[in-house]
Amino acid sequence: MKKISLAILTILIAFSAFSQKQKVNHMTTFDDKLIHFGFTLGINTLDFGLAHYNPIGNNPDFVPENWPLDKKQIVGSDEVRADVSSLIPGFTVGIISSLRLTRDLDLRFLPGLSFGERQLHYNIPVWETDYYQPLQYYSIKSTFLDFPLLIKYKARRINNDRPYIIFGPAYRQDISRTGKEDLVRLKSGGFYAELGAGWDHYFTFFRFSVEAKVSLGLNNLLGAPPSENQRQYYTHAIKDLKSNIFTFSFHFE
Repeated sequence: MKKISLAILTILIAFSAFSQKQKVNHMTTFDDKLIHFGFTLGINTLDFGLAHYNPIGNNPDFVPENWPLDKKQIVGSDEVRADVSSLIPGFTVGIISSLRLTRDLDLRFLPGLSFGERQLHYNIPVWETDYYQPLQYYSIKSTFLDFPLLIKYKARRINNDRPYIIFGPAYRQDISRTGKEDLVRLKSGGFYAELGAGWDHYFTFFRFSVEAKVSLGLNNLLGAPPSENQRQYYTHAIKDLKSNIFTFSFHFE
Protein backbone atom coordinates (compact mmCIF):
# COMPACT_ATOMS: atom_id res chain seq x y z
CA MET A 1 0.00 0.00 0.00
CA LYS A 2 2.86 2.39 0.84
CA LYS A 3 4.47 1.68 -2.53
CA ILE A 4 1.19 2.33 -4.35
CA SER A 5 0.63 5.57 -2.42
CA LEU A 6 4.20 6.66 -3.15
CA ALA A 7 3.74 5.89 -6.85
CA ILE A 8 0.46 7.84 -7.03
CA LEU A 9 2.06 10.76 -5.18
CA THR A 10 5.00 10.73 -7.59
CA ILE A 11 2.68 10.72 -10.61
CA LEU A 12 0.61 13.60 -9.19
CA ILE A 13 3.74 15.66 -8.51
CA ALA A 14 5.09 14.97 -11.99
CA PHE A 15 1.74 15.83 -13.59
CA SER A 16 1.49 19.04 -11.56
CA ALA A 17 4.98 20.07 -12.60
CA PHE A 18 4.24 19.30 -16.26
CA SER A 19 0.94 21.21 -16.24
CA GLN A 20 2.61 24.25 -14.70
CA LYS A 21 5.45 24.23 -17.21
CA GLN A 22 5.33 27.37 -19.30
CA LYS A 23 4.51 26.78 -22.95
CA VAL A 24 6.80 28.17 -25.62
CA ASN A 25 5.12 31.07 -27.40
CA HIS A 26 5.92 31.38 -31.09
CA MET A 27 6.17 34.58 -33.16
CA THR A 28 5.65 36.87 -30.18
CA THR A 29 6.34 40.02 -32.23
CA PHE A 30 4.29 39.03 -35.28
CA ASP A 31 1.27 41.17 -34.35
CA ASP A 32 3.49 44.21 -33.82
CA LYS A 33 4.32 44.46 -37.52
CA LEU A 34 2.69 47.38 -39.33
CA ILE A 35 2.08 45.43 -42.55
CA HIS A 36 2.26 41.75 -43.37
CA PHE A 37 1.12 39.52 -46.23
CA GLY A 38 -0.02 35.97 -46.87
CA PHE A 39 -2.33 33.84 -48.93
CA THR A 40 -5.65 32.08 -48.40
CA LEU A 41 -7.35 28.93 -49.65
CA GLY A 42 -11.01 28.21 -49.08
CA ILE A 43 -14.17 26.29 -49.84
CA ASN A 44 -17.34 28.23 -50.67
CA THR A 45 -21.01 27.61 -51.30
CA LEU A 46 -23.15 30.02 -53.31
CA ASP A 47 -26.83 30.67 -52.70
CA PHE A 48 -29.59 33.02 -53.86
CA GLY A 49 -32.06 35.06 -51.86
CA LEU A 50 -35.15 35.09 -54.10
CA ALA A 51 -38.38 37.08 -54.11
CA HIS A 52 -41.08 36.25 -56.68
CA TYR A 53 -44.02 37.91 -58.40
CA ASN A 54 -47.00 36.10 -56.95
CA PRO A 55 -48.66 35.44 -59.34
CA ILE A 56 -46.40 36.04 -62.32
CA GLY A 57 -48.98 38.40 -63.84
CA ASN A 58 -48.03 40.99 -61.20
CA ASN A 59 -44.94 41.64 -63.30
CA PRO A 60 -46.03 44.24 -65.90
CA ASP A 61 -43.39 42.95 -68.33
CA PHE A 62 -44.87 39.46 -68.47
CA VAL A 63 -46.69 38.58 -71.70
CA PRO A 64 -48.19 35.07 -72.16
CA GLU A 65 -46.81 33.17 -75.14
CA ASN A 66 -47.40 29.76 -76.73
CA TRP A 67 -44.44 27.41 -76.91
CA PRO A 68 -44.71 24.12 -78.84
CA LEU A 69 -43.32 21.82 -76.13
CA ASP A 70 -45.15 23.36 -73.17
CA LYS A 71 -47.91 21.08 -71.92
CA LYS A 72 -49.58 24.12 -70.34
CA GLN A 73 -49.30 27.74 -71.35
CA ILE A 74 -48.03 30.00 -68.55
CA VAL A 75 -50.60 32.75 -67.91
CA GLY A 76 -50.75 35.69 -65.55
CA SER A 77 -52.56 33.77 -62.79
CA ASP A 78 -49.84 31.09 -62.54
CA GLU A 79 -47.26 30.95 -59.76
CA VAL A 80 -43.77 30.27 -61.09
CA ARG A 81 -41.19 29.81 -58.36
CA ALA A 82 -37.48 29.03 -58.25
CA ASP A 83 -35.23 27.93 -55.42
CA VAL A 84 -31.70 26.70 -54.77
CA SER A 85 -32.47 23.31 -53.21
CA SER A 86 -28.88 22.13 -52.69
CA LEU A 87 -25.52 23.84 -52.18
CA ILE A 88 -22.55 22.91 -54.36
CA PRO A 89 -18.99 23.32 -53.01
CA GLY A 90 -16.76 25.79 -54.84
CA PHE A 91 -13.18 26.99 -54.47
CA THR A 92 -11.60 30.29 -53.38
CA VAL A 93 -7.99 31.47 -53.55
CA GLY A 94 -6.65 34.88 -52.60
CA ILE A 95 -3.88 37.15 -51.29
CA ILE A 96 -3.82 38.67 -47.80
CA SER A 97 -2.70 42.23 -47.08
CA SER A 98 -3.03 43.23 -43.44
CA LEU A 99 -2.45 46.69 -41.89
CA ARG A 100 -2.14 47.05 -38.12
CA LEU A 101 -4.41 49.82 -36.82
CA THR A 102 -4.23 49.22 -33.05
CA ARG A 103 -3.23 46.41 -30.74
CA ASP A 104 -6.54 44.64 -31.34
CA LEU A 105 -7.62 45.93 -34.78
CA ASP A 106 -6.32 45.17 -38.28
CA LEU A 107 -7.49 46.41 -41.68
CA ARG A 108 -7.41 43.53 -44.16
CA PHE A 109 -7.67 43.56 -47.95
CA LEU A 110 -8.09 40.08 -49.45
CA PRO A 111 -8.37 40.21 -53.26
CA GLY A 112 -9.04 36.80 -54.71
CA LEU A 113 -10.75 34.55 -57.20
CA SER A 114 -13.79 32.36 -56.46
CA PHE A 115 -15.46 29.65 -58.51
CA GLY A 116 -18.94 28.33 -57.80
CA GLU A 117 -22.25 27.12 -59.13
CA ARG A 118 -25.92 27.52 -58.24
CA GLN A 119 -28.75 25.32 -59.51
CA LEU A 120 -32.18 26.90 -59.84
CA HIS A 121 -35.00 24.39 -59.42
CA TYR A 122 -38.40 25.56 -60.70
CA ASN A 123 -41.85 24.28 -59.88
CA ILE A 124 -42.42 23.91 -63.65
CA PRO A 125 -40.36 22.09 -66.32
CA VAL A 126 -37.22 23.95 -67.42
CA TRP A 127 -36.99 24.18 -71.20
CA GLU A 128 -34.19 25.56 -73.33
CA THR A 129 -34.44 25.93 -77.09
CA ASP A 130 -31.40 23.71 -77.68
CA TYR A 131 -32.96 20.74 -75.83
CA TYR A 132 -35.91 18.50 -76.64
CA GLN A 133 -36.27 17.24 -73.08
CA PRO A 134 -36.88 19.39 -69.97
CA LEU A 135 -33.96 20.01 -67.65
CA GLN A 136 -34.06 19.09 -63.97
CA TYR A 137 -32.67 22.51 -63.05
CA TYR A 138 -31.05 25.59 -64.56
CA SER A 139 -27.35 25.90 -63.73
CA ILE A 140 -25.68 29.29 -63.16
CA LYS A 141 -21.89 29.13 -62.88
CA SER A 142 -19.93 32.10 -61.59
CA THR A 143 -16.29 33.17 -61.48
CA PHE A 144 -15.84 36.08 -59.09
CA LEU A 145 -13.09 38.60 -58.67
CA ASP A 146 -13.32 39.28 -54.92
CA PHE A 147 -12.45 42.61 -53.30
CA PRO A 148 -13.25 42.46 -49.55
CA LEU A 149 -12.05 45.20 -47.20
CA LEU A 150 -12.50 43.97 -43.65
CA ILE A 151 -11.87 44.98 -40.06
CA LYS A 152 -10.38 42.22 -37.90
CA TYR A 153 -10.96 42.49 -34.15
CA LYS A 154 -8.65 40.19 -32.20
CA ALA A 155 -9.12 38.92 -28.67
CA ARG A 156 -6.15 38.73 -26.31
CA ARG A 157 -3.63 36.06 -27.22
CA ILE A 158 -3.76 32.82 -25.21
CA ASN A 159 -0.35 31.18 -25.56
CA ASN A 160 -0.23 30.41 -29.31
CA ASP A 161 -3.93 30.93 -30.03
CA ARG A 162 -6.04 34.01 -30.65
CA PRO A 163 -9.75 34.11 -31.65
CA TYR A 164 -11.11 36.97 -33.72
CA ILE A 165 -14.11 38.34 -35.60
CA ILE A 166 -14.19 40.12 -38.96
CA PHE A 167 -16.70 42.45 -40.62
CA GLY A 168 -16.87 44.91 -43.48
CA PRO A 169 -17.93 45.48 -47.11
CA ALA A 170 -16.92 43.63 -50.26
CA TYR A 171 -17.35 44.03 -54.00
CA ARG A 172 -17.43 41.10 -56.42
CA GLN A 173 -17.21 41.17 -60.20
CA ASP A 174 -18.55 38.11 -62.02
CA ILE A 175 -16.36 37.56 -65.08
CA SER A 176 -18.26 34.51 -66.31
CA ARG A 177 -19.59 34.77 -69.83
CA THR A 178 -23.35 35.25 -69.93
CA GLY A 179 -25.17 35.51 -73.23
CA LYS A 180 -28.49 36.89 -74.33
CA GLU A 181 -29.85 33.35 -74.59
CA ASP A 182 -29.44 32.57 -70.86
CA LEU A 183 -32.77 31.84 -69.17
CA VAL A 184 -31.68 33.80 -66.07
CA ARG A 185 -28.99 36.44 -66.51
CA LEU A 186 -27.10 38.08 -63.68
CA LYS A 187 -25.58 41.54 -63.45
CA SER A 188 -21.81 41.37 -63.38
CA GLY A 189 -21.10 43.40 -60.21
CA GLY A 190 -22.47 43.24 -56.70
CA PHE A 191 -21.88 44.65 -53.20
CA TYR A 192 -21.85 42.51 -50.06
CA ALA A 193 -21.82 42.86 -46.27
CA GLU A 194 -19.48 40.33 -44.68
CA LEU A 195 -19.34 38.94 -41.15
CA GLY A 196 -17.33 36.05 -39.78
CA ALA A 197 -15.15 34.60 -37.05
CA GLY A 198 -11.90 32.71 -36.92
CA TRP A 199 -9.05 31.34 -34.87
CA ASP A 200 -5.35 32.21 -35.23
CA HIS A 201 -2.68 29.70 -34.27
CA TYR A 202 0.98 30.69 -34.16
CA PHE A 203 3.50 28.13 -35.35
CA THR A 204 7.27 28.53 -35.28
CA PHE A 205 7.57 30.24 -38.66
CA PHE A 206 4.03 31.24 -39.72
CA ARG A 207 0.52 31.96 -38.47
CA PHE A 208 -2.28 29.62 -39.52
CA SER A 209 -5.92 30.68 -39.31
CA VAL A 210 -9.24 28.93 -39.76
CA GLU A 211 -12.14 31.24 -40.64
CA ALA A 212 -15.85 30.99 -41.41
CA LYS A 213 -17.50 33.94 -43.15
CA VAL A 214 -20.92 34.77 -44.60
CA SER A 215 -21.35 37.35 -47.39
CA LEU A 216 -24.83 38.82 -47.81
CA GLY A 217 -25.64 40.44 -51.15
CA LEU A 218 -26.99 43.99 -50.93
CA ASN A 219 -28.23 44.72 -54.47
CA ASN A 220 -30.57 43.01 -56.91
CA LEU A 221 -28.48 41.01 -59.41
CA LEU A 222 -31.29 40.00 -61.74
CA GLY A 223 -30.45 41.00 -65.30
CA ALA A 224 -32.58 41.42 -68.40
CA PRO A 225 -34.64 38.47 -69.65
CA PRO A 226 -33.32 36.43 -72.60
CA SER A 227 -34.11 37.18 -76.22
CA GLU A 228 -37.45 36.14 -77.69
CA ASN A 229 -35.90 32.86 -78.86
CA GLN A 230 -36.06 31.65 -75.24
CA ARG A 231 -38.89 31.42 -72.73
CA GLN A 232 -38.81 34.63 -70.71
CA TYR A 233 -41.14 33.61 -67.92
CA TYR A 234 -38.30 32.02 -65.91
CA THR A 235 -36.88 35.52 -65.45
CA HIS A 236 -40.22 37.36 -65.31
CA ALA A 237 -41.26 35.25 -62.31
CA ILE A 238 -38.39 36.65 -60.20
CA LYS A 239 -38.83 40.02 -58.53
CA ASP A 240 -35.55 40.25 -56.62
CA LEU A 241 -32.43 38.09 -56.68
CA LYS A 242 -29.54 38.57 -54.26
CA SER A 243 -26.35 36.58 -53.99
CA ASN A 244 -25.30 35.01 -50.68
CA ILE A 245 -21.97 33.27 -50.14
CA PHE A 246 -20.55 31.18 -47.30
CA THR A 247 -16.77 30.70 -47.22
CA PHE A 248 -14.63 28.46 -45.02
CA SER A 249 -11.03 29.63 -45.36
CA PHE A 250 -7.51 28.65 -44.36
CA HIS A 251 -5.09 31.59 -44.04
CA PHE A 252 -1.31 31.34 -44.11
CA GLU A 253 0.57 34.47 -43.00
